[in-house]
Amino acid sequence: MTLLRDMCYPTPSELALAARALVDEHPGPARLRQAGTSRGGRPLWLLSVEPSGGPRGAGVLVVAGAHANEPVGGATALALARRVIHDPSTLAGRGWHFLLCADPDGAALHRTPRPHSLLDYHRSFFRPPGPEQPEWAPSLLPADRLPPETLTLTALIDELRPVLQVSLHGTDLGGSWVQLTRDVPGLAGPFAASAAALRIPVETGASDAAGWPSPGPGIFVMPQPGSGTAGAFHPEDTRLSTWYHAHRYAGTTAIVEVPMWASDLVDDPAPHPDPRGALRLLAGRLSADAALVARVRDALPAGPGSAARPGPGLRPDPELAALLRAVDWTLGLIPRITAEWTGPGAPAEASAAFVGSIDAFGRRLSLRAAAMLLRVLRAQDHPAAPDLDRLVTGWCEEFAARFQARRIPVAAQVEHQSRTVLVVYERLMAVGTVSA
Repeated sequence: MTLLRDMCYPTPSELALAARALVDEHPGPARLRQAGTSRGGRPLWLLSVEPSGGPRGAGVLVVAGAHANEPVGGATALALARRVIHDPSTLAGRGWHFLLCADPDGAALHRTPRPHSLLDYHRSFFRPPGPEQPEWAPSLLPADRLPPETLTLTALIDELRPVLQVSLHGTDLGGSWVQLTRDVPGLAGPFAASAAALRIPVETGASDAAGWPSPGPGIFVMPQPGSGTAGAFHPEDTRLSTWYHAHRYAGTTAIVEVPMWASDLVDDPAPHPDPRGALRLLAGRLSADAALVARVRDALPAGPGSAARPGPGLRPDPELAALLRAVDWTLGLIPRITAEWTGPGAPAEASAAFVGSIDAFGRRLSLRAAAMLLRVLRAQDHPAAPDLDRLVTGWCEEFAARFQARRIPVAAQVEHQSRTVLVVYERLMAVGTVSA
């Protein structure tokens, strides 16, 4: 794929064009249809590859682009579709379906198709508030207020009844890990082998999965619906996300994370000498960093609707309003997170990898809020923009230096995600979890 050779992530429009070309090339097994429409009127495309004669059993649903700032999933979805087409045995009588971008509106605001550094990545950063994210919305909104992207995704799950749903995600800096709604025996070995072959560290203490069972390095099993814990440091309740919607049909969901920049600090299994002390320090730094951003934010008009300072008769800029909503959401999460880091639930024993993952998580929260706020200030030619720009630049440089960041080629990210998806499916088939 040319986009991968050029080290670019494909945009939603480019994904749709590539999918159409694939269908034109393979009109028998492949088809493309519009599954829904985003809030902004953009199409939600579903690429399907099905066995001859149509689907004969519940298949696989692969979801890309659920987080606007994680663009690798679309490229992986296309790569998987090609593999399935050229290896009919993978179908095994089941259809494979690829939602090419679950949030095209968010992707249009996160404009970094070719980031050469963490600073490049953050200069055009956007990640919407939790209630506007397709997979998270059910955990944060009542059913009658769910966005159309979420309704499209849940309708697809109801229609396809997948035995396996895969959500393709990416992290800015760290390692690779997999989250599962049910354990998949035998996954850890091939997952680790793929990561090692591609020089991608395995994130053995992922902050996203704090407190969850881990049957193998980098493999985490989510708490089940009805259980007493949602995970110590997770901003949202995973049990209410669309990831569990497939359970209605005896399906399993896997979330596959790959990094854009790698750090071996998240793959260190050695015990940390004082995790609670380290978390207190990290909480203090995060609070101080967030206060710097909040001070700039507080100097702007309180409501996001006034973000563009329109003149008489003009409407506010919707993109700037979206950025400010995201800034406010991110800053609003931080006091809760720091309270959890310093509270009684903080672990007395933890690995160096876990503390490293928490360190990275805290750095990216304040950095993201600052980066999105900087975009608003620049659009307004605000006098505070140069100072905030220097802050964002310094934080990016410190982040990369602290974690000895090294770039992972886009093709390697795609290859590792693809291999992991296929091995999850193969293991499900092998243990008899999947029934025709």
